[in-house]
Amino acid sequence: MKRTVFFIMTVLSSFIMSGQEITGQWNGFLKVPGGQLALVFNISKSENGYTTTMDSPDQGSKGIPVTATTFEKKTLKLEIPGARIVFEGELNQYNVIVGTFTQSGQSFPLNLSKEKLEKETLKRPQEPQKPYPYYTEDVTFENKTDKNVLAGTLSLPSKEGKFPVVILITGSGAQNRDEEILGHKPFLVLADYLTQKGIAVLRFDDRGTAKSTGDYKTATTFDFAKDVQAGIDYLKTRKEIDKSKIGLIGHSEGGIIAPIVAGNSKDVNFIVLLAGTGIRGDKLMLLQKEKIERLMAVSDGEIQKGQEVFKGVYKIIIDSPAGDPSLKSKVSSYLTLKVGDKMVDNQIKTLTAQITSPWMIGFLKLDPAVALEKVRCPVLAINGEKDMQVPADVNLEAIQKALAKGGNKNTAVKTLPNLNHLFQECKTGAPEEYAVIEQTFSPIALEEISKWILVRVK
Repeated sequence: MKRTVFFIMTVLSSFIMSGQEITGQWNGFLKVPGGQLALVFNISKSENGYTTTMDSPDQGSKGIPVTATTFEKKTLKLEIPGARIVFEGELNQYNVIVGTFTQSGQSFPLNLSKEKLEKETLKRPQEPQKPYPYYTEDVTFENKTDKNVLAGTLSLPSKEGKFPVVILITGSGAQNRDEEILGHKPFLVLADYLTQKGIAVLRFDDRGTAKSTGDYKTATTFDFAKDVQAGIDYLKTRKEIDKSKIGLIGHSEGGIIAPIVAGNSKDVNFIVLLAGTGIRGDKLMLLQKEKIERLMAVSDGEIQKGQEVFKGVYKIIIDSPAGDPSLKSKVSSYLTLKVGDKMVDNQIKTLTAQITSPWMIGFLKLDPAVALEKVRCPVLAINGEKDMQVPADVNLEAIQKALAKGGNKNTAVKTLPNLNHLFQECKTGAPEEYAVIEQTFSPIALEEISKWILVRVK
């Protein structure tokens, strides 16, 4: 970011410092080897002192409660013990907090400003550049049930012809058609690869995101499934599409949506599950939490305590009837009882809102096995060996078991070595690696996907 440096007389420095205010929104980029991660701290003050929440826009996370906030003698200190995060910095005369962000013993420079900062260009060597060697078209189609219009891109191997096609289904969080995250565009890379292999691809912005209309915040996994079905209905109107060769590729939550759609539609001829889940939502969230915390070297005692707290709060949600008006109150009371000594009221309020959102309630209760047992078309399920968000062993075993229970024998289940949740070649699989890895999508995974599909559609 380019900044204009103002030369201020030294005699004015103390006056300027006394007028500076620590409350408000502070923006910065966490600089780590090979990349950067946007972070936002929202600081407020009450008669009880300072409180803070943290946003990680690149990861789609907002309102993460900061456990402790202190500001004394120009030094700001923020702590999230559960994630082993500490930030400490000094507010200078230019209203910039110059500091260090530490997590699990690793420290990185982090400067915070109230200005909106510009991210440096990251190296993404796999990202295709225009002009593409195939035909692309911006398209829209309507989910007539929910009255929202989805905007996307249809790529065809050539403008004329008739081709097999896949719809790409994004993971959790509001995603655009490229499933853009941390400077990566995995769906752009995947669409480019498949189109050049002779497979048409439709990818679209989630409802209420980018150019698509609708309300994302109130939507559930089953609502997103209706958007995908609308995409299938649209493809059936295109003369370039072979209607007998329509497939779905779902990543993460998309790997739950694909079986839901396929189990209820005779138009789906095959599905590919990329890091799809096979176990109920609450069990996945607990497993994910434990895996990531162990990678961060959190103590066994802290991990166990966290498991007990969240297992309890998830049970309250799962046991609650649909539309329970007292659910938020029950969850808030439970959290106050269990972690009230570590979190202030507004932090508990933020956490309560997050885990009682319509999507989260639906996700926690959702058992993918129910949909998987109904799938009759061919299925490829692949996970990365180092996936910490959807661990391969447990989920692939559950997927395979559910497909077999439903009598589907046309299946392939595979763990790909050394890949993370985004199918990048990685060291540990930790989410903080995603941004710093230049690779967007492992060529091995791309080949595995295309090879399997081409056999199905030949």
